[in-house]
Amino acid sequence: MTAATAQAETVREDRLPGRWLVLAVICLAQLVVVLDNTVLNVAVPTLGRELGADTADIQWIVNAYSLVQAGLLLAAGSAADRYGRRRLLLAGLVLFGLGSLAAGLSAGTGQLVAARAGMGVGGALLMTTTLAVVLQIFDEGERTRAIAAWSAVSALGYAAGPPVGGLLLAHFAWGALFLVNVPVVLVALVAARALVPESRAPGGGPPDLVGALLSTAGMTALVYAIVSGPDHGWGTVHVLLAAPTGLLLLAAFVRWERRTAHPMLDLSFFRNRRFVGAVTGVVLITFGSTGVLFLLTQQLQFVRGYPPLEAGLRMAPFALTVVALNFSGLTARLIVRLGHPRSIALGMAVLAAGFGTAALSAHGYGPLLAGLVLMGTGCAIANPAIVEAVVGAIPQERAGAGAGIDGAMAEVGASLGVAALGAVMNARITALLPAAASVPAALAAAGTETERAAVLDAFTAASRTAQLAGAAAVLAGGLLAALLLRRAARHPG
Repeated sequence: MTAATAQAETVREDRLPGRWLVLAVICLAQLVVVLDNTVLNVAVPTLGRELGADTADIQWIVNAYSLVQAGLLLAAGSAADRYGRRRLLLAGLVLFGLGSLAAGLSAGTGQLVAARAGMGVGGALLMTTTLAVVLQIFDEGERTRAIAAWSAVSALGYAAGPPVGGLLLAHFAWGALFLVNVPVVLVALVAARALVPESRAPGGGPPDLVGALLSTAGMTALVYAIVSGPDHGWGTVHVLLAAPTGLLLLAAFVRWERRTAHPMLDLSFFRNRRFVGAVTGVVLITFGSTGVLFLLTQQLQFVRGYPPLEAGLRMAPFALTVVALNFSGLTARLIVRLGHPRSIALGMAVLAAGFGTAALSAHGYGPLLAGLVLMGTGCAIANPAIVEAVVGAIPQERAGAGAGIDGAMAEVGASLGVAALGAVMNARITALLPAAASVPAALAAAGTETERAAVLDAFTAASRTAQLAGAAAVLAGGLLAALLLRRAARHPG
């Protein structure tokens, strides 16, 4: 027996016996967290009607969860490494479950916003600890396949939110959107307590409370500015105050992390070319995917006239393709065969091709279906490769920090995608219909079928322009990330 064979045998003997069952528990927790990012998309009219919520209330109900989650991801990842990934996984499940229960039983908008914020705290802990646990229990021989499954569940959660929300609202009161999480969390809590092993970084030192406060406040303010721009206007106080504040706080965070003896985030990661290349991929794949899916969902409802539930179901082939390719192991084998740079370049090129196909599918579902399948295929190849490249550039004992950075960059990319591509679409609509305040308002004001058709044609053209911009960003991002990773492999350090 050779030394390499003996080492491989040792690795196999050290593998956790129930690791795939642990992965199932992890994926279950991840699913409910991601699902709650989009499950309210179809519930806005219901919440407005039954809670008497105005536009500002609805925005806070929808955004409180993602804002708190995005703000806490970096701190949550660092805390998981320091205090134990299993311990904070269990804490995240408890907080998420209690927040869901409070949200489902809320009697007013204020209570619901507070409950959604509480869910965001639990969500941040779960987003980081689920990936960190996967990295701890799977060795290099199985890690690609495990990360592919974790990534597939994330894609499924984002895509399944609208149809799941529609189905629940069709049969139950709006509180069921949140109460359905409670039994799932209880099952995950019992299973995680019994099956997930504890792990934490060696050493440590005192907690970096100043760094945690600065990063949380800075990320929250920055993401708030991004998500407020499309609704309030980029020149309003919401953006002009929040954006500079967020950037200043993050700059102060960087300065503090460089000076403190026990930093929450090791900034030397950003001198690693492999890490920078992978993070570039994270931002741009979520930028394009979230922005384009947002535009396609609107197009299916405004232009093709589908109700929210049917629109969500017609978008399902994207997530189903990701799930099928990842859980079958096909993409994991392809990534191992091609390596991370080629896999990212190929996946994001196919994803961009899918965006372009969907953008040009003005009539009939067939071309759109082809675009969704291409998008799912590209995402199934690129996303696991990007995640593995991010966490692979960070020492194993800092798995939580790696997961926190991956999650934070994904949140920033997703928020930027919706805001930037939405801005491109709105600018194009304004150029085509100068008098229109918005598409719904223009449709309501249309007195004849000819005027209505002109509004829909303008929306279709504007949406196509924005989707093609997203495709270009993803393609450029894939090539840039692959180039940086390839250079890092040739010239380590």
